[in-house]
Amino acid sequence: MFTVDDAIRIARAAHGAQLDKSGRPYIEHPLRVMASVTSEHERMTAALHDVVEDTAVTLADLAAAGCPPEVVAAVDAISKRPEETQVEYLTRVVANPIARAVKHADIADNSAPARLAQLDQATRDRLRLKYATALDFLAAH
Repeated sequence: MFTVDDAIRIARAAHGAQLDKSGRPYIEHPLRVMASVTSEHERMTAALHDVVEDTAVTLADLAAAGCPPEVVAAVDAISKRPEETQVEYLTRVVANPIARAVKHADIADNSAPARLAQLDQATRDRLRLKYATALDFLAAH
């Protein structure tokens, strides 16, 4: 049976030595997102929410590892695709309740004042606008 620990193990292996925009180990981000959601499927999705978008892990890899179909579907929904507009992406996110909950937690973590303070002003301004727009879209749909 696939567990939250399995999701964390996959995320740790996939993100490996990746660093975030402030130079911190990237895995810290999905783990913080995971800590702010509640259900088991939300926690699995949070741990895995960037692996398909940002690493070599595929949805098929997650399914082959025994990841529940609901989690694979949520990871698919929350993974931005190349050439996709923000509206197309967020429309898919809001259609999946697990992805929607994780996206809210993802935005909260990404827009935390302490995290934004580590970035240059132009990046902070760009991200604040991006996250505010995303939250408005999620609230309206």
